[in-house]
Amino acid sequence: MTSSSTATPGTPAASAGAGTGRALVVGTIGNFVEWFDWSIYGFFTPYFASQFFPGSGSSAALLTLLVFAISFFMRPVGAAVLGIYADRHGRRHGMTLTILLMAGGSLLLAISPNYATIGWLAPVLLVIGRLLQGFSTGGEFGTSASFLVEWAKPNRRAFAGSFQQVSVSLGILLASLSATVLTQVLDSNQLAAWGWRIPFAIGAVIGLIGMYIRRRMAEPETFKMLERTGRREATPFRSMSAGHRRGAWFVFGISIAGSVITYMWLTYLPTYAVLTVGADKADAQLANTIALAFFVVVLPFAALLSDRFGRRPTMLVYATAFVILPFPLLLTMGGSFGSVLLVSVIGMAFLSLNHSNLATVFAELFPPQVRTIGIAFPYAISNAIFGGTAPNVMQFFGSKGNLWAVPLYVSVCALVTGLFFYFMKETKKVDTDDVEMRA
Repeated sequence: MTSSSTATPGTPAASAGAGTGRALVVGTIGNFVEWFDWSIYGFFTPYFASQFFPGSGSSAALLTLLVFAISFFMRPVGAAVLGIYADRHGRRHGMTLTILLMAGGSLLLAISPNYATIGWLAPVLLVIGRLLQGFSTGGEFGTSASFLVEWAKPNRRAFAGSFQQVSVSLGILLASLSATVLTQVLDSNQLAAWGWRIPFAIGAVIGLIGMYIRRRMAEPETFKMLERTGRREATPFRSMSAGHRRGAWFVFGISIAGSVITYMWLTYLPTYAVLTVGADKADAQLANTIALAFFVVVLPFAALLSDRFGRRPTMLVYATAFVILPFPLLLTMGGSFGSVLLVSVIGMAFLSLNHSNLATVFAELFPPQVRTIGIAFPYAISNAIFGGTAPNVMQFFGSKGNLWAVPLYVSVCALVTGLFFYFMKETKKVDTDDVEMRA
């Protein structure tokens, strides 16, 4: 059965706009918690690393970053399990489960005793907490992307989908603000002893609130249609693998540059500025926080460009910019607050052309029966390989004194992703309710 493109009462097109505002909150709060925790882990690693591992500060920090990387490799597992669950049982049920697991992981990190108290059980609890979060976030992106796009009006899918990345940026922004505030009001000893636990506890509370909100939201009409017509897929992973490999490869390839550039511009840039040009750490952190606020504001406007001109043109501009600009931007950056802020804002302006499109483009590549697993699994694999290792790659370059390799790495990743955009078909006019659609 193929849905009609003409909106009639009771069809997905007619009801898509109903409750969209609430749907935006429901669909995005999980990503907010995910990226808040992800960023908090990066910002506070220097303070809590020695709480979980013995040895010098540098060795403990490297082990803590290794745990960070390992947790990314749970994402494909979570994507497969939770993606299949959401395609079988519904987006709402899938999102409720993912955010419950996220909150549990955050709470475990917030209350875990340190190495001095329980010895090697401390890093074991750290690993368990991060693996739990990695598993849950593996299913979050695909489920929330499906949910948001299926709730959206057909001519505003990119705008609605962009709020997934708005929530990502807000999560990183709140984490950055938390780091800024806590480093101002607490000294290093207080942060290392107990201060680092505060943001993880906040993440757990927000996650539990999100679970309550999600339990009260209805399914998108698109999924209800699958239920009414008996078109839900019994084996979504097998169906996706057999009939939608091209779409899965595009999700994987598009995610390569996004994973690396997101870490570089949204999290690592203050550290890069300190290491390369001797920027003041507080000034660099403040510049990053202001640029993140700019990014949050500009994302919906970038999405409107996509809804007007198409996904492919806007994403090609993004990829081209990051092939060309990393060297001139990063190698000419000065140590002043204004210079770091300018580099941050320029990068985030172009990055918005990609992030405003991601949820929508991925959802438009798959029919609703396999949409969640189709998005979640290849996205999680790409993020595990490129996003999970990004901190270690940057740390390695810095430890060897080869920070010039950072912009080169970013440019190469952008070039690879740009080739996927070049060969991608425009998806703006795709009927996302069409159960017969093939990527």
